[in-house]
Amino acid sequence: MTFHLTTRALLLASALALSPAAWAETPADTLVVAHTIDDIISLDPAQSFEFAGNDVNNNTYDRLVDFDPLDPDAGFQPSLATAWEVSEDGLSITFTLREDVTFHSGNPLRAADAAWSLQRAVKLDKTPAFILTQFGFTADNVDQMITADGNTLTLTLDQPYAPSFVLNCLTANIASVVDMETVMANEVDGDLGNAWLSTNEAGSGAYVLAAWRPNEQVQLTAYEEYWQGAPEMKRVIVRNVSESSAQRLLLEQGDIDVARNLTPTDVESVAAVEGVSVQDEPRGRILYMGLNQKDELLSNPAVIEAMKHLVDYEGITGSFLKGQFVTHQTFLPLGYLGVLEEQPWTYDIEKARQILTDAGIEGGTITTRVRDLREYIDVAQTLQASMAQVGLTLNIEQMTGAQVLDAYRAREVPIFLGEWGPDYSDPNTNAATFAFNPDNSDEAAAVGLLAWRNAYEVPAEMNEATVAATLEQDADARAALYQDIQRQYQAEAPIVPLFQRIEQVGLRDGVQNWWSGGAISSVMYRQVTKGE
Repeated sequence: MTFHLTTRALLLASALALSPAAWAETPADTLVVAHTIDDIISLDPAQSFEFAGNDVNNNTYDRLVDFDPLDPDAGFQPSLATAWEVSEDGLSITFTLREDVTFHSGNPLRAADAAWSLQRAVKLDKTPAFILTQFGFTADNVDQMITADGNTLTLTLDQPYAPSFVLNCLTANIASVVDMETVMANEVDGDLGNAWLSTNEAGSGAYVLAAWRPNEQVQLTAYEEYWQGAPEMKRVIVRNVSESSAQRLLLEQGDIDVARNLTPTDVESVAAVEGVSVQDEPRGRILYMGLNQKDELLSNPAVIEAMKHLVDYEGITGSFLKGQFVTHQTFLPLGYLGVLEEQPWTYDIEKARQILTDAGIEGGTITTRVRDLREYIDVAQTLQASMAQVGLTLNIEQMTGAQVLDAYRAREVPIFLGEWGPDYSDPNTNAATFAFNPDNSDEAAAVGLLAWRNAYEVPAEMNEATVAATLEQDADARAALYQDIQRQYQAEAPIVPLFQRIEQVGLRDGVQNWWSGGAISSVMYRQVTKGE
């Protein structure tokens, strides 16, 4: 009898624990986020190049210039630097730094720390180093080209680049200022503290790294001495929850405050739940179709033009990509200087058929290799059905992400369907990969350029315009240059932008001022509050 009573009691307790009235809310001073964070490899800002790692660094470090999460549309703003001055010849920029900032260690943040941080990133030469080295910095010259004097820091450039280009690049995580004294105290075998910073931090940001358990959780605690004021959320806990359905359930129960990886189906479900809302935020990632010019059929201009009318833009964004992508037919994402919002292509089977007929093309077989993600496969299958209506056969080969990427970088994917995300917040980040390819030979091995991966021999005038846009000093004139490049690109390029990603974030009522980073940055927590 005792056994049965105990069992009944346990069942009753379980039922109460699962009932809405018994769900526990997160603490008022703690923000709990569910997100996929299993991509973190290193937390060293000179090395981190993954989405979740950058999210951490964006909150534990400061940069010379940065974005205001409460006014992101204003563009980059003074941060550690209060002001800057460009030399008359445009070859140097001198920054004046704040003098009231301390690192988490208690050490004062000096211009010397900022200069050393940039020098260190160039010398380590990890994946994101190109964001800095494109200005002429090398391991051999960087100590002379980036210098500190008192509370000023001077960057000497190899060309008179547009100041907005340089400053936008300085908002990237690789430009984070690290505590030189703390890092060098943990240097091993001349690694400039890289091994130690991979699992630790030495910043001055609004949050201190309290713990990181790979594939499980990141914990941050508020830095009470933060120069912009201590954040209201005293703790931020980011839980690695890979399944959308699990994130939805945790959000509905009140076990988390924010869910960042919800599928359209789960978004629809939580939107109907009392106490939960969904916030849409355009991100910088572009889903595009690459038509490899090594393929004889795909290199025909008529096929390129026809393919642009074989994508069911409205049908795709209204069904399996509903709410999470919007039609966007240019390589610059919404939110970037000079973005062109014109959409010249419509889904038109008859028009595509006529284009092919006029060119004497009666059919053909093409292959696409697609990463085994549902959304990419669905896009490929929709395209396959459209192509069949005009006599074109599309074979779909599903592969892992690594397999597809290896083949793509080897120029072996006839039709590529996937996403590209900006590396920094300047329009050159996408122009220099979609619309720039000065050497189309196999020997160039320019795997970082999407144009090269698709064997697109970019016209000389477009290459020259892309370079010229980085040197244009006037912002309005620079924006106009990018719009001209995008119009020429839309008219002829075989790499076709289709959609821009929207991040749909599930929020518990009371969470205010959430910002995922938009199209230009990573998430920021310091402005977030929780009310009733």
